[in-house]
Amino acid sequence: MERYLKETAMLDFNSEILQDLILKRGWKRLDDERKIKSIYAFVRDEIYFGYNVSDEISAAQVLKDGYGQCNTKGTLFMALLRGVGIPCRIHGFTIDKSLQKGAMTGFVYKLAPRDVFHSWVEVWFEGTWYELEAYILDRTYLTQLQTVFKDCTGAFCGYGVAVKDFRHLVIDWDKNNTYIQSEGINQDFGVYDSPDDLLLEHHQTLSKGKAFLFRHVGRHLMNRNVNKIRKNDEQSSF
Repeated sequence: MERYLKETAMLDFNSEILQDLILKRGWKRLDDERKIKSIYAFVRDEIYFGYNVSDEISAAQVLKDGYGQCNTKGTLFMALLRGVGIPCRIHGFTIDKSLQKGAMTGFVYKLAPRDVFHSWVEVWFEGTWYELEAYILDRTYLTQLQTVFKDCTGAFCGYGVAVKDFRHLVIDWDKNNTYIQSEGINQDFGVYDSPDDLLLEHHQTLSKGKAFLFRHVGRHLMNRNVNKIRKNDEQSSF
């Protein structure tokens, strides 16, 4: 398990900001099950769903941002887990961009590639690898999304969600797998020791022009769209 506990450039759990958080939350004093549950809940609900400047940013930067998406929230989740001695790895995929429709709109959606880079975290506990994906969307956002689409009782795809049962989401961890975007997967890259390793082989491919537009315009529009859903409950902005 040592390979799944190593610090990397992206999983910088010895950084001051992550060590301060681990200390303040008292995570090291918990048993392993409660460590996973508490860190999972923190990353899911206290780090809001939103779009960072890049997938390559470190866990410390994600924490400073206070928001993230599948890849960046996964980086923070892994760093915190490893920081308290919980082995974990990353599983890479692509998802169909239709899953992002609603968060992505207008020219951003039109310019986006069909295959969007995606990942989830796998956590080792009591001899089992658990697939954890539902930390991506914070509960506030999901609750408001269910309110906006109150008539949807079956499958749902859009706004960062791709599930079979929109009313009965499996987003809490109790020795089970959790999913929120898994129904949108169209390519499987397999498992890697760290996001650093995964991104060396697979990443979002964009032209320089599209990358510039996403970084400076597109992601801000996407965050605005996400906040339009969330602000039904509370005012927030990135």
